[in-house]
Amino acid sequence: MARQFERAMADLRRQRVKSPSGRGSNSANVRRYNERLLLQALRRAEPASKADLARHANLTSTAVGSIVESLENAGLIEYTGRRLEGQRGQPASLIRLDPRGAFGIGVRLDRTGIETVLVNFAGDVLARSALDGVLPHPSEVLKIVQRDVERMLGMLSATERDRLTGIGIAQPFNLGSWLRELGLPAERFRAWDETDFADELGRALSLPVFSENDGNAAATAELFYGHGRSCDDFVYLFLGSAIGGGIAINGDCLRGASGNAGDIGVIPVPPSRLPSAPQPSGPWDILLSRASLNALVRHLHYSGAAADNRIDLQSCIERRLPAVDEWIDDCIEALAPALRATLCVLDVPMVVIDADIDGGLLDKLVKRLSTTLAANAPEARGTPTLVRGTFGPDAGAIGAATLPMFFNFSPRVAGLRHAGAKPQEVNHAA
Repeated sequence: MARQFERAMADLRRQRVKSPSGRGSNSANVRRYNERLLLQALRRAEPASKADLARHANLTSTAVGSIVESLENAGLIEYTGRRLEGQRGQPASLIRLDPRGAFGIGVRLDRTGIETVLVNFAGDVLARSALDGVLPHPSEVLKIVQRDVERMLGMLSATERDRLTGIGIAQPFNLGSWLRELGLPAERFRAWDETDFADELGRALSLPVFSENDGNAAATAELFYGHGRSCDDFVYLFLGSAIGGGIAINGDCLRGASGNAGDIGVIPVPPSRLPSAPQPSGPWDILLSRASLNALVRHLHYSGAAADNRIDLQSCIERRLPAVDEWIDDCIEALAPALRATLCVLDVPMVVIDADIDGGLLDKLVKRLSTTLAANAPEARGTPTLVRGTFGPDAGAIGAATLPMFFNFSPRVAGLRHAGAKPQEVNHAA
């Protein structure tokens, strides 16, 4: 970030001073954490008064007053009127996040497309660019993304550009794997397993880049701007060309040793009974070969339906072709026990499901999956609430744009710390 924003943020990011014991424990650390708590409270309850924030963050009125002043000076919050109803005495001033307080650019790379978005501090998408089709060579993608990012930067004023927190990259790890199950050409992806795209993009743009598994990135967006505003613990599923996932625990994303925690797509499942499905080499298949949009497209092609792009696929779903229902049956048969096993380990109250396409498909999947899970729940075990995701096809890109803001402004950044991320540096997820 440029100097103007850095000076404003200096009070919010004081250097940690270690105690003689080696533990970093001082008032500056506490204050920084409390500032982030207040920003989180505003995301969950805006507009809010200082008294509201004190209750939400469990802080004294004096502490809240001082922190609010710092956040206002940093340009992260703004006053938005007064509360007039049900109020005795002088009406309370209401505060909200300033949408212009920070910006993030997110790039979602998928095996079948690229999407880039510009997002403000309120989570609004200000600009987007998308390219559908099998992912090109990394060198070509670098040119496409660099062009899109530079165009979006050009849409910001000089002051707004100073407030860019960074670029986020969301992509499946191991892009060159599981291509047989997804029906994709291996030669197109070989170079991706040898390329550190986040590093190359950071050097090309001279901007901080944060890279993450696409499932974790989408779950981060849900935490920051979606269902995470009311629930700290949930399993997140995203149905795209493959199926990805993330795990939110205590308001943070669980990453695991290699960054692949929540990667539900590789859970072993019995082979599909659909005639369109390739048979695995062993007794087990993996979930993404059955519960994925590529599996649906494969079955539609087998059935003679045109499903060569997003518009065709949505049309097939809206027309309620028998092949769509056949795939849904096969998907639920594999997904329900895989999700039930996941819930036995995690014990969360909510499952969030989103998808790259809808046309009524998502509501049907949520209803069928909820019914199947409830009907097969173990004794003395309930079924969590299943809800639609907040962002639909934009989830991965908005999640990518959320990564730098999550690092800079969330009180829960253990996952990014684990990945070795530092402000203003490229974060290479494991």
